Amino acid sequence: MSNRASGRLRKAPENFIDPAGVREVFAQAKEGRRDFLRGAFAAAAAGVAAASAGVAAAASAPADGDPAILELPEHSRGLGQPVVTDGYGKPSKYERNVQRRQSPGLTQTAQASVSFAPLQSLFGIVTPSGLHFERHHQGWWDVDPRGHRLMVNGLVKAAKVFTLDEIMRLPSVSRFHFIECGANTGMEWGNVAVPTCQYTHGMLSCSEFTGVPLITLLQLAGADFKKGRFLLAEGADGSSMTRTIPMSLVESGEVLVAFGQNGEMLRPENGYPLRLVVPGVQGVSWVKYLRRIEVGDQPYGTKDETVHYVDLMPDGQHRQYTSIQECKSVITTPSGGQVLLDKGFYNITGLAWSGRGKVKRVDVSVDGGRNWRQARLETPVLSKCLTRFNIDWVWDGKPTIVQSRATDETGYVQPSSRQLRAVRGTRSIYHNNAIQSWLVQESGEVKNVQVS
Repeated sequence: MSNRASGRLRKAPENFIDPAGVREVFAQAKEGRRDFLRGAFAAAAAGVAAASAGVAAAASAPADGDPAILELPEHSRGLGQPVVTDGYGKPSKYERNVQRRQSPGLTQTAQASVSFAPLQSLFGIVTPSGLHFERHHQGWWDVDPRGHRLMVNGLVKAAKVFTLDEIMRLPSVSRFHFIECGANTGMEWGNVAVPTCQYTHGMLSCSEFTGVPLITLLQLAGADFKKGRFLLAEGADGSSMTRTIPMSLVESGEVLVAFGQNGEMLRPENGYPLRLVVPGVQGVSWVKYLRRIEVGDQPYGTKDETVHYVDLMPDGQHRQYTSIQECKSVITTPSGGQVLLDKGFYNITGLAWSGRGKVKRVDVSVDGGRNWRQARLETPVLSKCLTRFNIDWVWDGKPTIVQSRATDETGYVQPSSRQLRAVRGTRSIYHNNAIQSWLVQESGEVKNVQVS
């Protein structure tokens, strides 16, 4: 085996099911089966393998040298496209498969659904705005900012109404934070449900958000910080999304009324023109299309925090207001659906995060959790932000299980699936932060598994 070929990896298949297939998934789900989903993924993987083989054959160098070096390509011999062909730049056509996608059969209503970020195809810690995951309860809107208003009322001296222009005139700050849906990895509670990292952990993104600290707006309205210990945040979409926010989070200055994301205005799918940014707290509290903040003296008990986003415990009780996203990590390469094409050196890489502050360390196991090595943390390491980690690994071609385990600055250690289920049972939907396991088979194929 030549060194040139060592360490090659085939990407996971992207869009592996069509609308007719989604209908079949729904039909099978009612019978408790996943045959079609497994078969569709296997077929897609085979298609990617065939395409990769064709590319590899075409790219193989003849004995007298590599034509990619010896022959000048067209782009080195002629004029390229003119400047500003597109007023807003787009990714290369060769990267068109890197998209956010819906999980097959997850919801039956497209307006109340989720799209997953392609974590396995991203670098660093920032999620491009166009790949940021989505969660909508009544569809998304492109709201005219000229008519949008934000009201602050309740336990205040004088209710105030702000226009977008008035908010943008105030002193603003920019911070990097992750946002994770409370249901991220939810399909893994009962068993291994989905094949790739995009679908297991893709309800996660990280951006630079720009906005005005919410406490500034409360101060302008004369909020009663002694009696008013809770806020009600309300969105302007058709679902009237409402969430209780503890005043203690707001007083820290971290909670923002954001209008900017990654250096530009928010995208419509991400709440344009205003959204709440509540670092470390599950995404449902980051209310999009923000139109009202009410100051109150007790939790509001809205529909989205009493019926939904609660944890069903083993004793049958529901646990409420568990908003903090606990320390968690996932290996993105190698991960489900990818294929290691050779023995040899690989850089294991992934993401870690904690809703309680900074990630302190990440340990990686390449033998199913028997032994652990400390990974490198790439800078910057920021509070309540994604942290990229990596570690060297030489694969010997034998089957093995790779895992990552994060620890945050509070000393909290990410639990195994067994440890988490001992406390939470198996009937939950939300707040699954268990260690993720990827099985690397002798063939090089990587599959989603759970270690008991």
